[in-house]
Amino acid sequence: MTTKKETALYQELNDRLKTDLARLKEQFESLKASAPQEDRREGSPFGKREEEATETADLENRLALEKRVLDQMAEVESALQKLEKGTFGKCEKCGESIDPARLVALPYAKQCMACKSKQTRPA
Repeated sequence: MTTKKETALYQELNDRLKTDLARLKEQFESLKASAPQEDRREGSPFGKREEEATETADLENRLALEKRVLDQMAEVESALQKLEKGTFGKCEKCGESIDPARLVALPYAKQCMACKSKQTRPA
């Protein structure tokens, strides 16, 4: 059973997650729109190696950024689904409540600090 304080916090986080999702979608669309259109080079089939290397590096960076944005979108969508189902704020490992301060800092946190620290500690 959630308290009034938790309900207010969850509503605030719900609004924040929806805003974040809209921002991430806009960012992703902007990245897609800024992708260079494929063009054919005239002249030597070998082209300019330096230019090709720069283009390859730019492509790799853009794809990595797109992946990061898509991953964040998936995390935010998952948190929104948990809010709808009533499972938001529960650790996926132990089932205990996640500290509200952690949720404020990272609204799509899936684990409590105890479980997260066990996961990242070397064996």
